[in-house]
Amino acid sequence: MAETRLEINNLSFSYTGTVTIDDIALNVKRGEFTGLIGPNGCGKSTVLKNIYRALTPAAGSITLDGKDIFKMRSREAALKLAVVGQENEVPFDFLVEEIVAMGRSPHKKLFDADTAEDAAVVHHALEHLGMESMAKRNYKHLSGGEKQRVLIARAIAQESNFLILDEPANHLDISYQIKIFDFLKRRSAEAGLTVLSAIHDLNMAALYCDRVYVMKEGRIILSGAPEEVLTPENIFSIFGVHCDAAIHPATGKLVIAYIPALFQR
Repeated sequence: MAETRLEINNLSFSYTGTVTIDDIALNVKRGEFTGLIGPNGCGKSTVLKNIYRALTPAAGSITLDGKDIFKMRSREAALKLAVVGQENEVPFDFLVEEIVAMGRSPHKKLFDADTAEDAAVVHHALEHLGMESMAKRNYKHLSGGEKQRVLIARAIAQESNFLILDEPANHLDISYQIKIFDFLKRRSAEAGLTVLSAIHDLNMAALYCDRVYVMKEGRIILSGAPEEVLTPENIFSIFGVHCDAAIHPATGKLVIAYIPALFQR
């Protein structure tokens, strides 16, 4: 049985006195690709921000590899955990390759120079994201989708073995969505990369996730394998949308077909 890497118990957080997430409990096992899904505003990003310490919980515990994540030094946490958040603005202008090279910081001591190994890691990260031809371009001049790919490349260059993603496919066309999820899934299967990702596209969650947690109104209400959780009845209850769901013969994975009111009979 796979080792549990991330464990969250009774997690709660409030903004200005209003409870945003309450009594959250979830775990992620080593090498597992876990999805966090739910309607907009249900608290997915807030859960992730508590995990990567952008926010401090009002109550509950978060342990990574058995250790309280809030007792870890920043460098220790960064060597274990890489993050791609929703915000992709950088306050100063850097070249694309300089942004990606920032992912190497946890592996260095103060004033250490970049090495040939660092350069190779940065190049390979850009290559994985189809960004190698943009290495010398200014980050601020990129499109939203290009910026997102650069930040994912930075997380890859960090070479942590746990990756947290907050809607990583935002702004990306379908070819790059598939390319990125394919890459992460292969790394999960072959190198033991552990992934926890908020995902808004239910078909992407069904295709790539080993398990999903479903949030609604600040609480986790369902969890399990995608084919167990993403039933037409559950999807209607959570999102208010009618659909059909079936296993696709080519992938062996669940496929969801939405049925808008216009097409209902």
